[in-house]
Amino acid sequence: MDCSEATQIIIIASLAGDAVNIQSEIEYFSELTTIDKGRFLALLMHELAEEAKGTYGPGAEQVSDGAHLRFINELQHRLSRLVYQLLGEDASRPGDDVVVRMLLSPRADKTAERFIASAYRRVLQGFDRHDTTVLLNQ
Repeated sequence: MDCSEATQIIIIASLAGDAVNIQSEIEYFSELTTIDKGRFLALLMHELAEEAKGTYGPGAEQVSDGAHLRFINELQHRLSRLVYQLLGEDASRPGDDVVVRMLLSPRADKTAERFIASAYRRVLQGFDRHDTTVLLNQ
């Protein structure tokens, strides 16, 4: 087991409990290549969309939890811009520490915090790093 695998195990374990070591998550995310950061965030957006389904009401036009649906939508908006900035190598993008803190810092709204933690945990459990990703046409 290499250092990054050990870090990932620690992160998953910490997310399963109440306490989250933000510094561990920052270190893990910072170790990823730019492409893997983009892939990680795209997968997180997918998992957040799954969490958003819990805010839907029984009918197609009904929403049972509009505040949290809006929260996830706003987060999706920020993350999609961040992925765009990452892939475009935009130097003005937020730093890795800012991104991780935005996602995993404690929140007054514990439901929103739980949405993010659940989605983040699923991403970590299913994420495969591609440290040797080959980009065609470059």
